[in-house]
Amino acid sequence: MADIRWEEPFCAEGSACFRLGTDEDGNAYIAVAGAEDNYVTDTREALRTLIREIKAGRADHLL
Repeated sequence: MADIRWEEPFCAEGSACFRLGTDEDGNAYIAVAGAEDNYVTDTREALRTLIREIKAGRADHLL
C-alpha cells in the first residue's frame, strides 16, 4: 500500500470534508475525511489539471 501524505481536510459548512494526498511515486489521492482507505487516485499532473479546471469555473454547473 502507498505511503500517502494527507493534507488537512477541506471542509464546507454542513457538507463532507475532502482530503488531498500525495505519495513518493508521483501519485495524487482524493478521499472523504474519515474514509481515507476509499480514495480516488491518479497522477499529480491529473490533480493539478482538475484543480485548474475547477478554478476556471468548469465545474460551476455542479454547484
